[in-house]
Amino acid sequence: MRNGEVSFWWSQLEQVAQRPALDGPIEADVCIVGAGYTGLWTAYYLKKAQPSLRVVVLEQRFAGYGASGRNGGWLANSITGGREQYLAKHGRSAVARFQQLANETVDEVIRVAEAESIDADIVKGGEFTVATDRAQLGRLVAFAKAEQAWPESGVELLSEAEARGRINIAGALGAAWHPHTARLHPAKLARGLREQILRLGVELHESTRVEAIEPHHALTAHGMVKAPVIVRATEGFTARFRQFHREWLPLNSSLVVTAPLPASVWAEIGWDGRETLGDLAHAYMYAQRTADDRIAFGGRGRPYRYGSGVDSDGRTSATTVAELRALIERFWPVLHGVRLDHAWSGVLGVPRDWSATVGLDRGTGLAWAGGYVGTGVASTNLAGRTLADLILERDSELVTLPWVGHRVRTWEPEPLRWVAVQALYALYHAADRAEQAGRPTTSPLARLADLVSGHR
Repeated sequence: MRNGEVSFWWSQLEQVAQRPALDGPIEADVCIVGAGYTGLWTAYYLKKAQPSLRVVVLEQRFAGYGASGRNGGWLANSITGGREQYLAKHGRSAVARFQQLANETVDEVIRVAEAESIDADIVKGGEFTVATDRAQLGRLVAFAKAEQAWPESGVELLSEAEARGRINIAGALGAAWHPHTARLHPAKLARGLREQILRLGVELHESTRVEAIEPHHALTAHGMVKAPVIVRATEGFTARFRQFHREWLPLNSSLVVTAPLPASVWAEIGWDGRETLGDLAHAYMYAQRTADDRIAFGGRGRPYRYGSGVDSDGRTSATTVAELRALIERFWPVLHGVRLDHAWSGVLGVPRDWSATVGLDRGTGLAWAGGYVGTGVASTNLAGRTLADLILERDSELVTLPWVGHRVRTWEPEPLRWVAVQALYALYHAADRAEQAGRPTTSPLARLADLVSGHR
């Protein structure tokens, strides 16, 4: 089994020549730090709107190296942190419109992929959330009821028989489904966007690590980029910058992928609709059926490194691999002993209130977007369009959305945040074990962890 090496997704693609590193000081109209989805989408929409702009993108390794090329491939309509947090300040109609735009963002990514001939294995099969014990079922019913109060969500509650008819998961007691999610190949999308921004005339400098972001300046060992606007699009790597070290916590997430499965196995599992798959465990999983008939299956693994450390190549511990294998085999006993071909990990950015944000400080010229907490495949597109409108000073609906300008307090200093993250995931895992063992309602351990985490 291959381990690390960035991700399985990248291992499936041929390498391309990297763009030259920055080789001296330059000036630009907009400088974007980070060539993940946020940076790529922002560059794309800026150049589409105003082709004369000089847009420079700086990337420490290669485009799509971070979470954009390592995620589970969920193009989902989630509002990071949930809708309810915005109700008091913005009102129900504004929040409902935010959700509708999130739904439309899924279709916008699909539209661009088709228009630009980006083959990213996209299938819009919806999102399937399964309950595999009585406590999860209680949460599932409550979740579906709450979602159905928002017509924009499109959530349907499925009985045990209906759930198993779609994806035959051992122990499934019910499920929820909604249509606003698609499965895709993350690296293919990143590679396609890279090609498009280069075609549009964006200047991409790979192997160029930015050491500091200052008003109107991005500093690298290769030279400085000066621009009226500097966009910070660094997500899980944001903690590497001294001034932003405690702004977003880099949370680790891990995946494994099986060997391609034969038709006889798929006949037993089902999953013909290619839905994305998640559950209502506290330490939840996420999965997809890939275009070449594998199962890519993820979970939190080792969630946090002391001091907000970030690994480089995505190498994953044997313990995490074993935990993910055990979950696969519990979901589908027919896969007992299945060959795993690759394991990898990546980091996502987590704000203190678990809510994403987009903004531009016109005084300093510093713009930012991120803190997606794992919902970034679609959110980055909406963020990129919003940043483009903010930078170009367009009075659009996007610049008034509730997440624009949203800021929260920083994370606690070490060792407090390390202790807190270790404690909350220990509590979540203990709660899941109790519920799988037969506890019929949500464990109080999980409720305690929710208080520690501050995100529910």
